[in-house]
Amino acid sequence: MSETTPSHASRVRSAILNFPRRNPVLCIAFLLAVITAFLVPPDAEYPAYFDWKTLSCLFCVLAVVCALKNIRFFSLLAEKMVALTGNLRLAAIALVCITFLGSMLIANDMALLTFLPLGYFVLSSTGTERYMAPVFILQNIAANLGGMLTPFGNPQNLYLYSHFNIPDGEFFGIMFPPFLLSIALIIGCCFLLPHQPIALQTPPAEKLPVPRTILYLCLFALSIVIVFRVIPFWIGLCVIPLFLLVFDRKALLQVDYGLLFTFFCFFIFAGNLSRLEAVHQLLGNLLEKNTLVFSALSCQVISNVPSAILLSRFTDNYRSLLLGVNIGGTGTLVASLASLITFRQYIRHNPHKKGYYIGLFSAFNFAFLLVLLVFCSLIG
Repeated sequence: MSETTPSHASRVRSAILNFPRRNPVLCIAFLLAVITAFLVPPDAEYPAYFDWKTLSCLFCVLAVVCALKNIRFFSLLAEKMVALTGNLRLAAIALVCITFLGSMLIANDMALLTFLPLGYFVLSSTGTERYMAPVFILQNIAANLGGMLTPFGNPQNLYLYSHFNIPDGEFFGIMFPPFLLSIALIIGCCFLLPHQPIALQTPPAEKLPVPRTILYLCLFALSIVIVFRVIPFWIGLCVIPLFLLVFDRKALLQVDYGLLFTFFCFFIFAGNLSRLEAVHQLLGNLLEKNTLVFSALSCQVISNVPSAILLSRFTDNYRSLLLGVNIGGTGTLVASLASLITFRQYIRHNPHKKGYYIGLFSAFNFAFLLVLLVFCSLIG
């Protein structure tokens, strides 16, 4: 007993101490919510801060994605696709395209958690680990930019789409030009990698459980229909958890509740700031001068999701704000939470190459940010 108790206590203490390091944005969001609550004490206006539709849609999408991931739906398809390539460059293009498309369907952070391990497997099993940094960075950029086309591809898109009630056609019209440019830029960067022959073994013939696959894809379709406002969001909140309770309870436990709580805290922070006259005037004036540039720059400091929530309170120019918080996901490591996932994955395999990775990451990301900012400014 005396041996197990200290061990358990040590694990608990370690988990508590590591929580801020593993969840920095969540901790900052909570701190900001508490601080602003002293400036604007809780009152009858607080419930109006929250966008319950966004939170509900995000929960439904995340839950179904976890269920699909548990049956290896995404990884099995990706493994078979990559196995068809015959050289490093084509393998990198396949990895980037899978991550790009994956972020449109399962969000950028989930796409990276799913496909970065596949990238590591490809490189390590073919003796090309020295190209891990550029491949991981291009996968990271693909994840951050790939989700821009769909309302459910990035959390900030889902929020802005719901908050401003953006028409479907207009949303796609706004995001399609930078989406196409992003594809061209990312694939173009893959050609910087050598045309080096590699031999990948065909993955074992692992089969998907057909009944569950069909069920989860139907639930995913239901969650997308809800996002597009075809049916009320409360239907998804009733149907999706009910089915997952029966077929995959683990998926409900695996939902990123930290992300949901981060949204919750930033709703309080943004709502309170919008009621402070000095802050309202300052941010309103900055956004009036150039919403696109200011929103993209704010992402470099406070990340794209909180930027979207905060700045939406001070401008009606949702077109520029939508563009800014999407392309603003490139740039610094904190511009998108997904970038921290890639950084942690890389240094786990290369603990002594942090400086090299950050330097290369910054070069690629700021180049993308600059090109996309200029492009979006020109198309006006």
